[in-house]
Amino acid sequence: MLTNSRLAYHSHDHKRCVNAALQRAQVLCNDNQARLTPIREAVLRTIWANHRPLGAYDIVDKMTLNGSSGKRIQAPTVYRAIEFLLEQGLIHRIASLNAYIGCPFPGNNHNDFFLICRACGSAAVCCAEQLSNMVSHTAERTGFKVEDQAIEIIGLCPECQQTPNQPPEKVTVKSNNNE
Repeated sequence: MLTNSRLAYHSHDHKRCVNAALQRAQVLCNDNQARLTPIREAVLRTIWANHRPLGAYDIVDKMTLNGSSGKRIQAPTVYRAIEFLLEQGLIHRIASLNAYIGCPFPGNNHNDFFLICRACGSAAVCCAEQLSNMVSHTAERTGFKVEDQAIEIIGLCPECQQTPNQPPEKVTVKSNNNE
């Protein structure tokens, strides 16, 4: 299955992406008898706010003030929510960016690869069974046991390819050294 990743790079009604992700999360959590608390849901909503990976401190910065108390969400609370969302398979960690992005296929066993635009920072989560099989087969031949795989591919998205003279920048995500 190779997903249509073009949507991540084009303007679209992103509310549909967020709503679909929240509906899938609720179903998955119900199936797993896990609790999608308001904080966990808010962190998931923040991660799905666009197709750009976010570091934990970016998430903290983007979180709205906590309802009636007026207190900001603290980093440990966000980290606990991220851990829960990762365990449930609702988000992915992009290691090279130390950042998180929503999983469009939660509840399915899949090995992803990420197409990360070096210019705008958008990322698409893709899955190609052939690629996963090739990695597994190569690992088997060497006696290596694959426990997890995530392939990160850096390049230019369709919109940034249309922008002339793109400087060769490295994609970075604002983060704190403690992340």
